Amino acid sequence: MTVAVVYALFLLYAVLRLFRRPAETEADYIVAGRRLTLPAFVATLVSSWYGGILGVGEYAWSYGVSNWLVFGVPYYLYAVVFAVFLARRARRSQVLTLPELLQDRYGRAPALLGAATIFVMTVPAAYVLMLGVLVRMATGWPLWLGVTLGAVLSLAYVLRGGLRAIVGTDMVQFALMFLGFAVLVPVCVAEFGGWGYLRDALPAAHLSWSGGRGFQAVAVWYVIAAATLVEPAFYQRCYAARDERTARRGLFVSVGFWIVFDFLTTTAGLYARVALPDLDEPLAAFPRLAAEVLPPVWRGLFVTGLLATIMSTVDSYAFVAAVTGGRDIWSRLRGGDEAASLRAARLALPIVGALSIGLALWSGSVVKLWHHLGSVGTPVLLLPVLAAHTRWRPSGRRVTASMAASGAVSLAWLVLGGGEPWLGMEAIFPGVAVSALVMLSPTARRCP
Repeated sequence: MTVAVVYALFLLYAVLRLFRRPAETEADYIVAGRRLTLPAFVATLVSSWYGGILGVGEYAWSYGVSNWLVFGVPYYLYAVVFAVFLARRARRSQVLTLPELLQDRYGRAPALLGAATIFVMTVPAAYVLMLGVLVRMATGWPLWLGVTLGAVLSLAYVLRGGLRAIVGTDMVQFALMFLGFAVLVPVCVAEFGGWGYLRDALPAAHLSWSGGRGFQAVAVWYVIAAATLVEPAFYQRCYAARDERTARRGLFVSVGFWIVFDFLTTTAGLYARVALPDLDEPLAAFPRLAAEVLPPVWRGLFVTGLLATIMSTVDSYAFVAAVTGGRDIWSRLRGGDEAASLRAARLALPIVGALSIGLALWSGSVVKLWHHLGSVGTPVLLLPVLAAHTRWRPSGRRVTASMAASGAVSLAWLVLGGGEPWLGMEAIFPGVAVSALVMLSPTARRCP
């Protein structure tokens, strides 16, 4: 595990360096002074938006090529829509966060409701769970210890440096995430055989578009993926880009990298199913496959790549949650100045870490966490945030009603179904429908 030790030393170096030079202003801390170049933009967006690597392995092992249609294609489509219609507008704005945008457009109540929703959606419990599983597999330590150590190590360098600390580490993590799978997949091809081997060895459902789960199980993710249009990490990177062109081009380039990476991960998931048909913990599909086929040095490189992929998302999402909770909720309620808001964001980071650890230990499935949070949060944010970028201006009272009603309906639907589709319908659909009914009523007006 020499490679993992070197990576840990790199993170320690980042912590010590950033404790000497903390970010001193909100713009520097939250959006890195709005100076991200194209390579930095792409590296931080690609790596931070792909931390669910073990969840991808869980789904690919369980349902095969459907993984690409669930966790790939819908997100590419919405990312392209974001690039075409929203990236330049986001960079053109002078806000630092999405709740600040809602405050400017609709007022205090929608901003606070949006901030609360973003906080819940960005607490990185699913990714902290993956860190704990990975550490447990590598060391044999109990899950709680792996979850705690992973969270602490991921957040230490963010506390003082903010987004520029995240971007600095993401440049290395971006390279490691691709390198790990670029080693694993060719070794699997050499060890087992190519596509013909997979076609003959896999269950038939693993080569079907739905993975044997049916239309709605796939379709729901095309609605959940609409959360991309209100994705705080996207907006934060666009706010931080040095200009509008960098924001837009960066998103297009990032989609290309995600397509390549999804090809590698889905292929690896298919080989994991063939090599480990009786796997008792699908979340561990990728690490177990690496242990099966890679020699020790390359195995260490691959595990380090997994670790880097997950940590790049833990730090990014925990940072968004801390800024949202500390600055956009707590400081906004108390009416603090810029210095107070910055302190509140930093103080919120350990709280976010502790909450992530608790939720990770409570929930056993990464995919379920994604599903449940996306099913409730997306209806709350989708239409209000999109409307904020247009000339259409519903009143703040109407937006507040839409956000509250859609969130309540989605949550109730999820609870009544026990986490499964109630009355044969996923919770996100009635939530979006209620949001649209309230937002699009005839009394909503258009600005001149």
